[in-house]
Amino acid sequence: MPRSSDSTQHHETFESIRQSDDDGNEFWSARQLSKVLEYSEYRHFLPVIAKAREACRNSQHLVADHFEDILDMVDIGSGARRKIDDVRLSRYACYLIVQNGDPSKPVIANGQTYFAFQTRRQELIDDARFGQLSEEDKRLAIRNELAEHNKHLAAAARKAGVATSLDYAIFQDHGYRGLYGGLSAKDIHARKGLKKSQKILDYMGSTELAANLFRATQAEEKLKRENVKGKDSANQTHFDVGKKVRETISELGGIMPESLPTPEKSIEQVKSKRKRLGKQK
Repeated sequence: MPRSSDSTQHHETFESIRQSDDDGNEFWSARQLSKVLEYSEYRHFLPVIAKAREACRNSQHLVADHFEDILDMVDIGSGARRKIDDVRLSRYACYLIVQNGDPSKPVIANGQTYFAFQTRRQELIDDARFGQLSEEDKRLAIRNELAEHNKHLAAAARKAGVATSLDYAIFQDHGYRGLYGGLSAKDIHARKGLKKSQKILDYMGSTELAANLFRATQAEEKLKRENVKGKDSANQTHFDVGKKVRETISELGGIMPESLPTPEKSIEQVKSKRKRLGKQK
């Protein structure tokens, strides 16, 4: 799928200001990030950093691991230099900052998707235990997490005005259409060659499930963060989030979800297999 010029531009901008220390640890400068996020003055950006620090604290992360106050040297002309306050930010800190930024700015909206996706991707990479799981176990783990988040998404959708079962089916379909390049749930079902009683989520590999998990979590957050009201607005929000996830996958060089292979065994079959193995031990 072609990338949107704005999305690609913002993605490249976020990457262009990423730095690495002598140990290879990546970080961002808060002052540089404030300019990319189109804040006219750094002082206007400080309240956003403060909110992000609080969100970090509330999520039980050590603030010092993600926000490091530093002094930087800058040129002021004629060879003179002076020290200025700055904050060294982790990728997670950037994610929290854009989550607390002004969502009406296109660059903020793109940043929310970019940093959220990259942060989640890095979490999975860093989770050694998850990396050692078999593909079947990864599917089970993500499917269980997705089932839980779908409950939260449904609650956020209801609050927005998605009232009936039919409303919710249409709402979900918009998310799929955004993520799958226009394919509806029915189209995906047919593409996978499934029977009427079989659920598409139960016939997804771990990578496809992860993309849908990201879609669900970000749609829930956006519905709540922007206090979306009305079925049509909720549907459009879900579509937009799905589309953003698709664009980010494209930017990372990933395979589009509809092109990923369909596992032979359903999630229910994998669960049954695990139960049988457990009884044999």
